[in-house]
Amino acid sequence: MTRLKHTLLLCLIFLLTKADAQKNAREYYQLTVYQYSSAAQETALNDYFQNALLPTLHRLGITRVGAFSNLANDTAKQKKMYVLIPFRGPEQWISINDQLSTDAAYQKAAAAYMNAPNKAGVYDRMETILMKAFTNAPVLQKPGLTNTKTDRVYELRSYESGTEKLFHNKVEMFNKGGEVGIFKRLGFNAVFYGEVIAGASMPNLMYMTTHADMAARDRNWKSFSTDAGWNQLKVDPAYQDNVSRIEINFLKARPYSDL
Repeated sequence: MTRLKHTLLLCLIFLLTKADAQKNAREYYQLTVYQYSSAAQETALNDYFQNALLPTLHRLGITRVGAFSNLANDTAKQKKMYVLIPFRGPEQWISINDQLSTDAAYQKAAAAYMNAPNKAGVYDRMETILMKAFTNAPVLQKPGLTNTKTDRVYELRSYESGTEKLFHNKVEMFNKGGEVGIFKRLGFNAVFYGEVIAGASMPNLMYMTTHADMAARDRNWKSFSTDAGWNQLKVDPAYQDNVSRIEINFLKARPYSDL
């Protein structure tokens, strides 16, 4: 083999390897939870997300951004809104704040949000959760539903474990054990599955499924509970007693959400 052919072969191998790595790359997710208590704050948050944050993220090439509120927000004293942002990797996540701080259009559109009064701000508190996608669900997916997104039920679940070892075991149950595949087969329209790498409830994983409405959600979970694959998996000795607490939040999409 000539030196030129050898060099071309090495270049081809490098490009194919890089393309394969990019194809199989696991995304990172930032889920920010905004707690607020007044109608004025809700209006301000919606205005910021719809007219400043999401349009800027779109211009920066970050699409599939989710914006949600709790189904019970109307009656809850402490209300919440959620923003879910996918990133190609940690480098993009690290750089996003610098990009926003130097983006003139964003700075103008977000002025009211950024200059809110100290003691009567746009929100009461905020929490940021950083996750890495599961190996068997490496990228965020838009729900494959045809009804209006604001009519859907988005179910956000957090599974906590007593130790890091048990947490990794539960993640393995989703991946190697096939739990992700069961949800897919039964039409749960999962948006994401993520290993939490920074958050307030670690060690834990989080995932979000989507249903046409609450009745469809209940039917899906009934199908799950009677599924032969799940009933075989849940008694597998390799995956026992690996979840200590489950938190469930029912969400609805904001009209401007990408998901």
